[in-house]
Amino acid sequence: MKNQKRLYLSFAFAAMTLAAGRAVAQGCVAAHSNQRPMSQLVKTDEGGSSGGWSIHNLTVDIGYRVFNSNKYFQGSKEIPRPNAVENHQNIFDIGVEYRLSPRWSLLADVPVYNGTRNQIYPPVGIYQVSGLGDITLGAQSWLFRPPTENGGNVAVSASLKLPTGINNATGSALYKGNVIKATADQSMQPGDGGWGFVLGTVGYKSLWQGSDLYGQGQYLFNPENTSNVPTFRSQPGQSVMSVTDQYLFRAGLSQGVPKLRGLAVSLGIRGEGVPVRDLLGDSDGFRRPGFILSLDPGLMYDFRGTVLSVNGPWALYRNRPPSVPEIQNHTTNGDAFFADYTVIASLSHHF
Repeated sequence: MKNQKRLYLSFAFAAMTLAAGRAVAQGCVAAHSNQRPMSQLVKTDEGGSSGGWSIHNLTVDIGYRVFNSNKYFQGSKEIPRPNAVENHQNIFDIGVEYRLSPRWSLLADVPVYNGTRNQIYPPVGIYQVSGLGDITLGAQSWLFRPPTENGGNVAVSASLKLPTGINNATGSALYKGNVIKATADQSMQPGDGGWGFVLGTVGYKSLWQGSDLYGQGQYLFNPENTSNVPTFRSQPGQSVMSVTDQYLFRAGLSQGVPKLRGLAVSLGIRGEGVPVRDLLGDSDGFRRPGFILSLDPGLMYDFRGTVLSVNGPWALYRNRPPSVPEIQNHTTNGDAFFADYTVIASLSHHF
């Protein structure tokens, strides 16, 4: 009973951390947060789960996200436009987890980015960018030694973000009648150019037969102010790119499908974006702060230790608030293009 009370308090703390929060905002907002699959939600036998606390120590996740943004927003208002920027992004992620013990694991994530953008305002052009993103290295610990008797647990993680991704990619563009090499939009850059760190949490709790409550979230702290990468923007204070914080949270219910061992469906909410002001350091330079809240349906299927996870977040609310330079200089509130939905898929295998 004492351990169960402690679990509920820990899960409540994790949920509050998620709600307070910050991988991929669907559009021009440059959030590239990764989403690790929660294999503990997949029941492979009576009372068991695919997460299985076996002697196998290594797990590899191959993730993929794709979306196409063409809905124009100022603030929370969508404004119809006959000509829209189309920002098409593909983000791959290779995640590795190595268990040191049932509670402790080492984590590594290697993102790879590919995207195109048909920019309709100067410098006009079609930009295509591909490259390695910012790698993160860290550790995770479950608060309780798994498997727990009460069917739930909470984990916390901390990772260092390395500035391995290119953050000054360019494209051929037309500017004042001349073809030039111009810096691609901030949302197209695989990296942000700064050192940072990520704090995360994940938790689940069994409710009834085959059903679980889950929560997941992370916040990327980027203490550096700007990257000194030019933006070709003439607005005051926006000539170089800002190095931004990012956040992601999701929570909901998962239900195992009766008589279909290894299959679970889920429904929840997902929020992600870039804040107006970083929690640490200054927030000068050009950034598109923004937030998107989505309905997050998904399914997971375990086949002999390989877990397929698919989510299709559909946007419910989108907002592009003014950035720090826009507030300081009383300029017109900036804009952003968002997508209606994204597709997130991953394959996870326990070796």
